[in-house]
Amino acid sequence: MKKGLYFVMSLSLLVALLVAGCGGSQTSQTQDQAKKMNIGVVVKALNSDYWKIVEAGAKAAGEKYGVNVTVLGPNAETDVTGQISMIEDQITKKVNALVVAPSQPSSAIPVFNKAKEMKIPVILGDTDAKWDDKVSFVGTGNANGGKLAGEYLAKKLGKGAKVVILRGAQGDPTHDDRANGCVEALKAAGLEVAAIQPANSERAMAVTVMENILQSKQEFAAVFATNDEMALGAVKALEAAKMNLPVVGFDGSPDALGSISDGKLDASVAQSPFNIGFKGVEAAIKAAKNESVDKRIDTGTEIINKENVAQKREDLKKILGK
Repeated sequence: MKKGLYFVMSLSLLVALLVAGCGGSQTSQTQDQAKKMNIGVVVKALNSDYWKIVEAGAKAAGEKYGVNVTVLGPNAETDVTGQISMIEDQITKKVNALVVAPSQPSSAIPVFNKAKEMKIPVILGDTDAKWDDKVSFVGTGNANGGKLAGEYLAKKLGKGAKVVILRGAQGDPTHDDRANGCVEALKAAGLEVAAIQPANSERAMAVTVMENILQSKQEFAAVFATNDEMALGAVKALEAAKMNLPVVGFDGSPDALGSISDGKLDASVAQSPFNIGFKGVEAAIKAAKNESVDKRIDTGTEIINKENVAQKREDLKKILGK
């Protein structure tokens, strides 16, 4: 009897130790997960390939460095209030650092100040802001990209030609810089700007804006759009009007590259949205660890046209998996 009792007691003790060990292992795993750094990435929208590529870059950095990366964005770039709410939510969750592409930087500064009060470093990606406390700006030299587009059209059209510019929402410095850079290059080459119209970075709105310009009988020889969605809208409107004019976009999105391959869109000023996401998160990790970060990290621009579009499409397929 005693031997049997000792056996049961020993067995019970062994089971208890095993359970404790399993529990300890689970607790350890949970603690490891809790120790992981959390980086919040808030972009202007998640309704286009451009922002999906930024998201892919941010998540790739998260995987490489072993940190949790949450990417958020409203349904449209014009939803400034929605974006600010998302930034506030990340601050409330006490992320270790923030990467933000502000739709309207002046409106976002109060919430950036909240992040500063909470000792959460802020990296600005894609779009800069006049906020002294940002750790870094990671993105494209937008004015230089606009100049590339202007110079490209100047070579194609020659002096005296008129160009229509479709731009993103008023108050967005990214689109200010792109439009201004193009205007500067066009004027320097002896070309004229026929009109500058906002189409809020949306394809459907660009169709309507172009239709209105065509109905006004405005004379022009080409179109520059400060993002690819608007460029593709312009192409659609011109096709409907049976007009074959060069249209240059900005972003190097998959849809734009497909259109270039099909001989519709003439060119796009390609950024590296993947690098904006990747390098943005990389800078955020450094900032959260109190390591030094460059004040500006330029991800560069290049013209994509019929000559180099095939290679660029291959590169994007690898990133997006489609």
